[in-house]
Amino acid sequence: MPAYNKADLERRMTGALESLKGDLVGLRTGRASTSLLDPVTVTVYGASMPLNQVATVSVPEPRMISVQVWDKTNVGPVDKAIRSAGLGLNPIVDGQTLRLPIPDLTEERRKELAKLASKYAENARIAARNVRRDGMDNLKLDEKKNEISEDERKKLEGDVQKLTDSTIADIDAAATAKEKEILGQ
Repeated sequence: MPAYNKADLERRMTGALESLKGDLVGLRTGRASTSLLDPVTVTVYGASMPLNQVATVSVPEPRMISVQVWDKTNVGPVDKAIRSAGLGLNPIVDGQTLRLPIPDLTEERRKELAKLASKYAENARIAARNVRRDGMDNLKLDEKKNEISEDERKKLEGDVQKLTDSTIADIDAAATAKEKEILGQ
């Protein structure tokens, strides 16, 4: 059985891109978004749960996130989880509702977030290159085992490179768009 698997390489490259998009969504741009709270986990009922499993998250205004906690005994743990998530948000507790005003970003903070977006993009590019390396190694292995010819290996290496180039272009586009959004351009 050949070691090279094009579908697996495509899946792994797509995974690197999707992971980057997930990381970028979590970067605050000064606008309220429910996805800002996606990384928040709350310890309730003796278990750690995503925030959206214990409360309804909505955006009633452009600079406000509202978190409606379903069980009033969980208001304290939800408040604590949001404060300790490192998002720079300070909830205002109002009964079972937590209101999260989104503060303006300072120029310095915008630059830090843009650098972080670049770092996330570089990690995704490294992941894509590692997938490419695995694909190339598998092709050489298949050639060594006489499962494919040298010409076929070279053709498939070209396909792997095209897939890598395409994925990296998508990564760059996603990172550039997020950096512009953060910097307010």
